[in-house]
Amino acid sequence: MQNSNVKTKLIVLSFLQFAVWGAYLTSMGRYLGSAGMGSDIGWFYSVQGIVSIFMPALIGIIADRWVPAQRMLSFCHAVAAVFMGVTGYIGMTKGADVVFNDLFWTYTISVAFYMPTLALSNSVSYTVLTKAGLDTVKAFPPIRVFGTVGFIVSMWIVDLAGFQNDYSQFLASAAWGAVLAVYSLTLPSCPVDKGAEQKSLSSALGLDAFKLFNQRRMAMFFIFSMLLGAALQVSNGYANMFIGGFGAMEEYAGTFAVEHTNMLISLSQISETLCILLIPFFLKRFGIKIVMLIAMLGWMLRFGFFAVGDPGMPGVMLFVLSMIVYGVAFDFFNISGSLFVDKEVPESMRSSAQGLFMLMTNGLGASIGVIAAQGVVNACTRNQTYFAGWPTAWYIFAGYALVIAVLFALVFKEKKANKA
Repeated sequence: MQNSNVKTKLIVLSFLQFAVWGAYLTSMGRYLGSAGMGSDIGWFYSVQGIVSIFMPALIGIIADRWVPAQRMLSFCHAVAAVFMGVTGYIGMTKGADVVFNDLFWTYTISVAFYMPTLALSNSVSYTVLTKAGLDTVKAFPPIRVFGTVGFIVSMWIVDLAGFQNDYSQFLASAAWGAVLAVYSLTLPSCPVDKGAEQKSLSSALGLDAFKLFNQRRMAMFFIFSMLLGAALQVSNGYANMFIGGFGAMEEYAGTFAVEHTNMLISLSQISETLCILLIPFFLKRFGIKIVMLIAMLGWMLRFGFFAVGDPGMPGVMLFVLSMIVYGVAFDFFNISGSLFVDKEVPESMRSSAQGLFMLMTNGLGASIGVIAAQGVVNACTRNQTYFAGWPTAWYIFAGYALVIAVLFALVFKEKKANKA
């Protein structure tokens, strides 16, 4: 297969992979709030982190040992699409009478099979690129950018189709997933690794990487990664509902931010794409400690701008700034942290260490963080007028990020020789 055809196939894979997620990730909270489940939003977002603790490793073992990765990718997307479709169907049939237990369990099964595909799609891409004789370091990033494009396109479709407030966003996600389940079967075959049979279960699950906690500096890095990971899903879960809620106020009803919140939030993903390009310079010039501190302060500003902004003019510009700063907050943490781990650990432990980084951030950190955020939001907005409590909640989130930044600056020690 020619290199151009290989890249095109993987571009489509990346686009569809994140289009599935983009259909509901930023707007689900708004639907749940409008359906009377606003106090339970955190549970829906936390389950993504909970299943990420074990499902990617288990599915990865199957793909390594018995089932070619592209077929496993197809199977997982098919199962996820079916259960996401069932979730949407239940929302449609129940209408205004829908309750937590109607949606949560089918949604959970869908997410449990979707989250492993994030790693599987990368694995398929790396394997296909390598078989084509291409340098993955150079070839993969431009391909991965189309994943963000797919996420944005899916967000915009849900927004313009008027699906932000209802169950249709789940059906849209299911449709993307069904297409990808079929498409995955057209990808080049990925061989299974017979040598994987010799690995211990602990090695296959990536548990060997926990030995890194014996090194103080790495232990501090992973602990603070978990603490900062608590911020990852907060705005995904609550930003759309928060901004859309301004529509109940006469002076903001009908404004662009209220009517097209997903399109406004998509500026975050656009910023994310652009900020990736800044990482090599900042890592080389300042090192991981400063870069991580910039990310932490970015999260503080992300939440702080939500606290003081509104959909009108000039308040909406503060929302725009919150979206722009997200790129720095997310990329300087996730991407830079991953690069730091890759450089600091032995080659034999790199995959396990990356798994541990994801476990601490997108698993434990994000799950605990969004549940804690649910408690904060519920406490701040209960028995108060809607917007009397929201700024307080955002200020608490911003304060949390600032405290983490101060503690990280005081505790984490970086060897100058280890700067990227």
